[in-house]
Amino acid sequence: MEEARVAVVIEDEDDIRSLLSVVLAQAGFEVHGAADGAEGVELVRTHSPLVTTLDVNMPGMDGFETAKRIRAISSTYIVMLSARTEEIDALQGLEAGADDYVAKPFRPRELRARIDAMLRRPRHHVATSASSGDGSEDAWLEHRGLRLNVGTRIVEVDDEGVDLTRSEFDLLADLLAAGRRVRAKSDLALMLRGDPLAATTYVSDSDSRAIEVHMANLRRKLGESPSQPRWIETVRGVGYRLTA
Repeated sequence: MEEARVAVVIEDEDDIRSLLSVVLAQAGFEVHGAADGAEGVELVRTHSPLVTTLDVNMPGMDGFETAKRIRAISSTYIVMLSARTEEIDALQGLEAGADDYVAKPFRPRELRARIDAMLRRPRHHVATSASSGDGSEDAWLEHRGLRLNVGTRIVEVDDEGVDLTRSEFDLLADLLAAGRRVRAKSDLALMLRGDPLAATTYVSDSDSRAIEVHMANLRRKLGESPSQPRWIETVRGVGYRLTA
C-alpha cells in the first residue's frame, strides 16, 4: 500500500513556510505547517508525514534537536534547510537523523527535484536479490545474526529489533545484497540520491563524508565496533563490504 503524500513544514519564517508549502502542494502533498520545533514534532506525531522539511535556526528548540525528537517517533524523510553552509553543519544534521541538507536560499525547483529523488530511491534491486531464493516477498537478507526484511523494513540483530532511519536501512540493505562485493562510497551516495546507475553523476567530498556519517550511525545502532567488525568492514580508501 502506498504511503499517503503528507508533508510537514517546520519553519519559523512565515514567507519561507508559505513558499515551502506551495512547492510541496504542487508536488501533490497535503501540507501541514508549524512555526517551531515543538509544534512540528506534534504535527509529525499526528499526521505521520512521508516528508518533513525542517529549518535549523529556530527560536527555542533548534532544528538539530527537533530532528532527533522526530526521528525517535517517525521514519519520515527529513530535509533540513539552513543558511549555515559549513560542512560540519550538514554533518551535524545528518547525525541528528536528516536524510538531506539543503542550503538557503534554495531554488524551489531544485528542492522539489531533491525530494523527488529521495522518494524514488529504487529498492527493487535489493528486493530482487532478497526474493530470488524462494520467490517470497517476505524473504530475509541475513549475515551472522543480522537479519533484514526488505518488504517489511524490519531489522533484527540476534532476534532483537533495531530502529534505523530510511537512509541507514537502505545502506544496510544495499550492503547485504552486495555480499562480499565492495560498495564504493560514491555508489552508495548515488543509491541514496536515487541515481544508482548514473555513473557520470558528480559525487562530492561532502556526499562521501555523509555516507561515512550514516555508516557510523548505522554501526552504533547495530552495536558494532569499526575496529573489530562483525558485519560490515571498511575497505580503506574505497568503501564497505560484508565481513567474511
